Amino acid sequence: MELKTSNPAFAGADTYSGSAVHVGYGPTMTISGTVNKAGILMLCVLATAFYTWSQFFATGNPSSVGAMTLVGAFGGLGVAMVTIFKKEWSPVTAPIYALLEGLVLGSLSATLEMRFPGIAIEAVALTFGTCFALLAAYRSGLIRATEKFTLGIVAATGGIALVYFGSMILGFFGIHIPGIFGNGPVGILFSLAVVVIAALNLILDFSAIEEGALRGAPKYMEWYSAFGLMVTLIWLYLEIIRLLSKLRDDRR
Repeated sequence: MELKTSNPAFAGADTYSGSAVHVGYGPTMTISGTVNKAGILMLCVLATAFYTWSQFFATGNPSSVGAMTLVGAFGGLGVAMVTIFKKEWSPVTAPIYALLEGLVLGSLSATLEMRFPGIAIEAVALTFGTCFALLAAYRSGLIRATEKFTLGIVAATGGIALVYFGSMILGFFGIHIPGIFGNGPVGILFSLAVVVIAALNLILDFSAIEEGALRGAPKYMEWYSAFGLMVTLIWLYLEIIRLLSKLRDDRR
């Protein structure tokens, strides 16, 4: 079965194919190498996140990190697209992506931390706790990326993407989708569902990385696979901190 995944970094039938490595030339991708690269990318995220976090609390003014947040958001999106279409560039573009995303995560986390003290460390702990728990479940065989499981997660993720995209378009016309983006029970249930779907995408990522190693993908795919994993982890963190902010908001 050709693996499908809702993560755009791993989408497509040729993610790990089309290389001379398959016939025995050159170093190949390994799971341990991918883990090491993911660790490096995480350090990149933490470095720039700490910078914008520190800048925010040094001034107490959101505008002090506004420009960096915009650079991180749009720059990160642009670099991510380049990485997806030019996988062989990932040893350079993946760290750049991580550094740019860190700017966004640091400023966003600091903003919410000022309003809800302790929320950032809670979100970080839940994100990594979820990742390690699902990794253990995957390695033990408790959860597998079967065809039905994969199709279900891909469909659910696509539905969430359509809701977010639709709300963004409607927002330009001053129209807001009631309920699901609020802090009431419906909004909390929606965020909880999104967190679950984002977390289950990690199973698809683990499976994709394992497939790449088994296929003997080229060495640079370690960087690309680590990049794909970071995309999911960043999404999961953002959804978790959004859910926590809804739960702690006393304006419901």
